[in-house]
Parts: sequence; C-alpha cells; structure tokens
Amino acid sequence: MSIEQSAPLVSIVINNYNYERFLAEAIESALGQTYPRVEVIVVDDCSTDESRQLIAGYGDRIIPVLHTTNGKQGAAFNSGFATSTGDIIIFLDADDYLYPQAVEHIVAAWRPGLAKVHYRLDVVDSGGTQRGYTLPPVSLPLAAGQVWRTLLKMGTYNGTPTSGNALSRHALTQVTPIACEYATTSDDYLSVLIPLYGEVATVEEPLGAYRIHDSNQWAMATISSSRFHRFIRHDLQRCELLQTWAPRLGYAVPEDLYMRSFGRVWSRLSSLRFDPQGHPVPGDTRWRLTWLGIRALWRYSDYNAPKRLIFSLWFLWVGLMPGTLAKPAIVWLFAPHQRPQAVQRLLTGVRSLVSAPAGAGVVRSDPS
Repeated sequence: MSIEQSAPLVSIVINNYNYERFLAEAIESALGQTYPRVEVIVVDDCSTDESRQLIAGYGDRIIPVLHTTNGKQGAAFNSGFATSTGDIIIFLDADDYLYPQAVEHIVAAWRPGLAKVHYRLDVVDSGGTQRGYTLPPVSLPLAAGQVWRTLLKMGTYNGTPTSGNALSRHALTQVTPIACEYATTSDDYLSVLIPLYGEVATVEEPLGAYRIHDSNQWAMATISSSRFHRFIRHDLQRCELLQTWAPRLGYAVPEDLYMRSFGRVWSRLSSLRFDPQGHPVPGDTRWRLTWLGIRALWRYSDYNAPKRLIFSLWFLWVGLMPGTLAKPAIVWLFAPHQRPQAVQRLLTGVRSLVSAPAGAGVVRSDPS
C-alpha cells in the first residue's frame, strides 16, 4: 500500500442554503486542497436560488446531496455525514472557505484518540476582504488536550465556529444523528459533545476564512437585541444539553454552570440594556448581572489581572450607567470593527502587558 493510500481520507461536507453567491468559493477551496485524499460533499438544503445549477456544474468532482425537504443545519450535517466515508470530517459552511494547505495541516496535527482538531479562521467581509482579526482572537489560545474538563467546569471553552473544526468519525458516530430540536443549533451541539469523546488538538494559525455578512446567523456585523436574544437562548440550550448528556458518561456538572462564563453574563447584560422589554430572562436585573459578570471574571476565568480589571470596569459601566452611555460600550465589545482607535489601543495594550490565557467566553461572545 502506498503512503498516499494509507493516509487518512478527509471528507469536507459543505452545508448550503441559498448561498449561491458564496458557494463556488467554498467548493473551489475544498477541491483545491494540497492534501491528496479529500472527498467533497455538497449538501443543498432546498435552496431557492441558483445553487443547484452551480452544484450540477461540478459533475463528479463532488458528491451532491440534494434535500427534498428543508431540514436546516442539523439535517444537512446528518445527511452529509451519512454520505461521507472519511476518517476526518470537516463541516464547511457555504459562506466560508478553507486555505489550500488547511487539510494538510490538520492531518499533520492528527493523532490516534483525538476527537477533533480545531484552528483559527480569518474574518472576512462579504467580498472576501480581511477585517484584520481572527476567530477566536489571537489573544485567546485555543483549548487543547482534555477539553472536557474545562467544558464540564465552565460549560464552554475557547473554540472556533463550524468551519474551524475537523472532527473524528468515531466521535461523530457517538453523537449523531442530531435530533431535530437542534436543527438550527447543530454547530453548538457538536461543539459541546465532541470533546467528551477524546482529546482536542489545535493549529494556532488560521486555516480558513469566516465570512461576516448580513445573512449569517451569529456574526455581529451589526448590533441588535434580536442577536443577543438568540445568543441567550442558544447558550441556555447548550448548558441544558451538557447537563443532560454528561451524566450519561459518568460526569458531574455543577448546578451554576451557566453563570460561570462571563461571556454568557455579558450577553445577558447587553440584551437587558439594549432591550429591557424584550429581554428573554424575566428575572434578570442589571445589578445582579453586573455582580455575576465580575464574579465570573475573577473566580472562574483564566484571564490575567489587567484584562480582568478592564472587563470588570466594562461590567460596571454597562450595568450602572444610563442606557445612552452603556450602549456604545456594548457595541465596542461585540463589534471590533466599530471600536474607536483609542479603545482598540487600550485593549491591545492590555494584551501586551501579560500574555492572556484562555478565558471562559463562547467564541461568538468574546471580543478580539
């Protein structure tokens, strides 16, 4: 058997719904990998644009999976995985793309017993222009090793969006098919459960691009209360999933899991200050959330002291100041591209004082 034949097969599963304008770039990035053993599967979840004509144009260079009923992200993951034959699976969102050597780096980092390898993604706009930062921010080292320990302590870890993960077939087999209740939150479903089935390895350099545009589900291209509401509902479901699943494997989960992550608390506080009437957790008060956020920073996060101080001041400012003064601070936290230069220099200066170890925020809730 040749070295090429003995190397692991990698399946890149592209999940598409009405992303014709981005889909070709995603497919070309998968087909253009320098690693030789790659299969490319494109799942179209009943697009109403010209996606299917585009997919047909690739012929047998790709494996098309064409849904007859729109089943959302979860159904696309399920059918894509069921079609795949690879040892390593990458779920690539159709609006993102991989760099040519991505799979080569992933396979080089792979070792027996891993549940996944994750890697940073450069953030780009709808036209592909880089925004100058990554997910997660370079100040946050990606979680590695027995990530399940951090997950069970904090309910989260420093990870990456969907396209920044290469998953073990063995681990995926343990947690799929994904139930319909997670149809629109399947990315978090996998983020929570996969580390329970093996160690996690990292590639610290960006291996692809995450696109921010008006249609994507999580990116904060603009700040709105509806985004915060989605974050909160998503995070509540994430903790409930872990509290249900982990005991089946013999793991204990703390009762106050949700409030150990300051990233979750600042989403709750931001939602409350942006839209008090529409805030989805009736019992929240800004005083309580301010205290819980500072408590989570100093008791549970691994941030260095200068960064804890800066974000403690953020909690105090947003929690105690009038709404007209609180809202700009919220925008600057969640939308790095809208920060005044003075604020960006301050955060950069804090990062340079001491190297900042991994905090306890969800990727989409953590600032660069």
